[in-house]
Amino acid sequence: MAGVITTGSHPKALWEGMHAFFGLSYKEHPEEYSDIFTMDKSSKNYEEDTLGTGFGLAPIKSEGQGISYDSEMQSWTKRYTHTVYGLGYIVTLEEQEDNLYEILSKRRIKRLAFSMRQTAEIVGANIINRAYTSGYTGGDGIVLGSVSHPSTIGNQSNILSTAADFSEAALEDLMIQIGQAKNDRGHQIGLRGLKLLHGVPLQFDVARVLKSEYTPDTNNNAVNAVRLVGLKPVMNHYLTDTDQWGVITDCPNGLTWFERRALSFTRDNDHDTDNAKAKATRRWSCGWTDWRSYFSSSGA
Repeated sequence: MAGVITTGSHPKALWEGMHAFFGLSYKEHPEEYSDIFTMDKSSKNYEEDTLGTGFGLAPIKSEGQGISYDSEMQSWTKRYTHTVYGLGYIVTLEEQEDNLYEILSKRRIKRLAFSMRQTAEIVGANIINRAYTSGYTGGDGIVLGSVSHPSTIGNQSNILSTAADFSEAALEDLMIQIGQAKNDRGHQIGLRGLKLLHGVPLQFDVARVLKSEYTPDTNNNAVNAVRLVGLKPVMNHYLTDTDQWGVITDCPNGLTWFERRALSFTRDNDHDTDNAKAKATRRWSCGWTDWRSYFSSSGA
């Protein structure tokens, strides 16, 4: 639909008696991508995170013998290269002169802002949508959701060993896996689940599991243990896999969003044509560094 907005683009706007143009203005969902990522700012062309391996366990020191020494080193690097996203429109002078419905033209900037917001939401959600998609890899060369994230102690996993649809039992298994997480040298780390990320189709199942005082969908009076964990349910309208669900953890340097340049709007006029131009641009990058920030299941 590229081109210049002319008097022919909205011919009904040239005649009195139009009740409304519909389909151009709807309510928006509250901002959702910021619930997935740790939001950060950048003042550089790109940002890099590099894995440090740390030290191993301390061996026994025999009497009279020298102490053992270990070495630490850097491993793979994740680079966030910021991308510019932009969109604009051009309106002829005649269209502005003859348009009888000023509200139609005045709200174009608002509709442009809506398009930019939708772009940010979809780009952000695609990090999760592609968690299991070949080719969309992180700094370790592996997709986000995998059983084969490399480390000095061998491959590690951030997904259920057997993929399962969302349920109380499946969530318990994933929380246990988070509680047993290890660093690159195989040491236990204090990882905690913060948010339960899910799409629209799972909203009622999630509500029953997280908010029921007792075990949901049974006649038992057993306490709903998952409720005590305190996970915050986070529904995202832009997730396309209806079965995928996962837990965002408090892992540092995990799912990250770098804001290089905030959303900005500019206007100008072309001297030769008298066409009015308006554009919006924003520059950012998003992704993940440490895969331990998101434990998930692709669904059964």
